[in-house]
Amino acid sequence: MKKIQYQEDWHDSWKYSYQYDLLEVYKDENLCGYSYSYENRRKHTLELIHKVAKPGAKVLDVAAAQGNFTLLLAELGYEVTWNDLRAELIDYVKLKWDYGIVHYAPGNIFTLGLNAQFDIILIAEVIEHVAHPDDFLRNIAQMLKPGGYIVLSTPNGEYFNNRLPRFSDCPDPSQYEAIQFKPNSDGHIFLLHSDEIEQLSHQAGLVVKETSLVTNPLTNGHIKLHYLLKLLPKFWIETCEKLTSSMPLVIKRKLHTTTVALLTHAN
Repeated sequence: MKKIQYQEDWHDSWKYSYQYDLLEVYKDENLCGYSYSYENRRKHTLELIHKVAKPGAKVLDVAAAQGNFTLLLAELGYEVTWNDLRAELIDYVKLKWDYGIVHYAPGNIFTLGLNAQFDIILIAEVIEHVAHPDDFLRNIAQMLKPGGYIVLSTPNGEYFNNRLPRFSDCPDPSQYEAIQFKPNSDGHIFLLHSDEIEQLSHQAGLVVKETSLVTNPLTNGHIKLHYLLKLLPKFWIETCEKLTSSMPLVIKRKLHTTTVALLTHAN
């Protein structure tokens, strides 16, 4: 992935995206909880993709924004389709492209006629931004080839510091339609609990094959632990992450900020 230089005459969405690139791929000297948590989430996401699909498989990256997963997967040999509502980001992603196969499909993913075309569909930090996650997952499932997989990552609703509602406790999700699709954590609507992911998957004709709970408060820099991230060696931070990941499930559900799940069609 090519490194690009900030330009004052860029579109506002490019400038916004570049700030995330500084944290996600360029690793400026001010590493923070976001940088560590993104690196951790990326690691687990890629592990799931490698487990179920070899290079050459067709991947759809939904709401891919600045395209960091798209470009990385293309460089690893996958044939990747980038999607986002913001068509102007295509040229920004192309500036960073180095090599690999990338197709561009801007717009509402559900109106592009892409049914049953993909071996892998990546929905990374997307489902918490939609007012109807049940409909969203059901429609995403239709784009999978038989035997294909969805790799989903989303904030863990059972994390002890979560203050957002459960989707299943909301009698009328349509009230959130006007505020859906907003970027970053300010646009989160619902944070799904593990039982809700299971239920939504079942309703969409899917099964959850594997789930991981990752990123503890230190790795994420929560509850003022971000001050320690600049002081502690990375090895210590990774060791703490491994320690909390080995704890019983009932503790992990309260202590980890992110869920990464692998879904596929039910037989």
